[in-house]
Amino acid sequence: MAEVITMPRLSDTMTEGKVAKWHKNVGDKVKEGDILAEIETDKAVQDFESEINGTLLYIGVEEGSAAAVDSVLAIIGDEGEDISGLTGGAAAPATGSSEEKKSEEESKTENNATGVEQTTTEVPAGVEIITMPRLSDTMTEGKVAKWHKNVGDTVKEGDLLAEIETDKAVQDFESEFNGVLLKQGVEEGGAAPVDSVLAIIGPEGTDVSAVGAPKAAAQSTEKPAEQKTEAKAEEKASPAISSSSSERVAISPLAKKMAQDKGVDINSVNGSGENGRIVKKDIENYQPSEKAQPAVSAPAAAQVALSFVQGEDTETPNSQVRNIIAKRLAESKFSAPHYYLMVEINMDKAIEARKEINSLPDTKISFNDMIIKATAVALRKHPQVNSSWAGDKVIHRGNINVGVAVAIPDGLVVPVLKNTDQMNYTQISAAVKDMASRAKSKGLKANEMEGSTFSVSNLGMFGIETFTSIINQPNSAILSVGAIIEKPIVKNGQIVVGNIMKLSLACDHRVVDGATGAQFLQTLKTYLESPLTLLL
Repeated sequence: MAEVITMPRLSDTMTEGKVAKWHKNVGDKVKEGDILAEIETDKAVQDFESEINGTLLYIGVEEGSAAAVDSVLAIIGDEGEDISGLTGGAAAPATGSSEEKKSEEESKTENNATGVEQTTTEVPAGVEIITMPRLSDTMTEGKVAKWHKNVGDTVKEGDLLAEIETDKAVQDFESEFNGVLLKQGVEEGGAAPVDSVLAIIGPEGTDVSAVGAPKAAAQSTEKPAEQKTEAKAEEKASPAISSSSSERVAISPLAKKMAQDKGVDINSVNGSGENGRIVKKDIENYQPSEKAQPAVSAPAAAQVALSFVQGEDTETPNSQVRNIIAKRLAESKFSAPHYYLMVEINMDKAIEARKEINSLPDTKISFNDMIIKATAVALRKHPQVNSSWAGDKVIHRGNINVGVAVAIPDGLVVPVLKNTDQMNYTQISAAVKDMASRAKSKGLKANEMEGSTFSVSNLGMFGIETFTSIINQPNSAILSVGAIIEKPIVKNGQIVVGNIMKLSLACDHRVVDGATGAQFLQTLKTYLESPLTLLL
């Protein structure tokens, strides 16, 4: 009679085992004491011997794969014996179907929680369902920051439908279809999962009430009605604002890109092209007026709610950016085992080098630029620090892309300098200034905040001497930079005044061991204390 061999518990902390190598194949004769396989545990690779005689009829875990302790590893029995009942030949479909039912129920529960449940109603002819787009690789849901079209408005291909706030930025979302906006699946200010119904476009007068209809609680159905009433009141109070917000700004692609790069609000630019179209020279010659200033400094409005009023509690609704920051940092802190290394850097020579560099025409670099450059070059010599944890493997990144933390009213974003090690001081300085400026006006594109392999956070400008940071996943380390402080130091046996800066390196212990992190900091210290070594 066939016997099931389960994944053994080879150590007290073992929860799953990985088959490093099979020593027997299906159909091979097995004797008691024969090595069946090599099992890799959380501590070592061990030989696993058979305790019975027979023929290996079934292998439950492929070579190189892992399985939980007590799951089916193999089945041994008489040659030709029917083992379908043991392998789940009859039971598997039932198990699978119950799991499928369970997953369906879970997905229904999730959809109900978000107020969105897709129906199988047939879509009328000519009707197009627009779903919430995935605008970044980490995006799971999007928030409609602003609708540019109302229900009943005519929509043409290329028209701006809405502004979608992702976990990284606010992006324009354009229509790919012609027709009439028949339905808004997400209210302005509301959020919905990726691939849920965002809008429905089709022929005027088409009934789409049953298409993608959300099942919401009675309590939530009252809110849209209230918001519609408020929206109508706002439209009556300020018709000029509502009409201008629904019109698409005529602007050339080049001018639009220049405006995004410079953080210019195109709604405040007067176009000199045909029919008022904004062209390149309009962006180049644009001078912000007093009226346009509030639009540029709009993010600061988020801070108004933080004004202190004695005895009065206030609330500020979280933006999508703030929610995602909270989620990502919590995931990083509680999933990656952090440890911290700190070192003091004598910045005397770096200060002299910066003065010389800034004495050159049209050159202005900061200490932060020097630190970023030194960090990127140090990562070349310590590629393990430029790696990422990926569950069952460590990914060693082929490019050095340094993310630079930038504070914005909603929290923190990390624009990325691609191939930082190949950039010079001037290029780093220009890129950091440009990205920091656009980050504060929400002008960064999603791809400019993706792909970092290491991050730098600098609070030195606030006088902070030392601090530690939470790793920006999927990086394995982040460098925290403090202020340069004058303090007594011992030099050549004498006490003199030195310019000292403290660096703190937070490392993910799954990828970067203590000695590796310490060696990286040693190299970085050498580069900053002797800037000329960067040229070697």
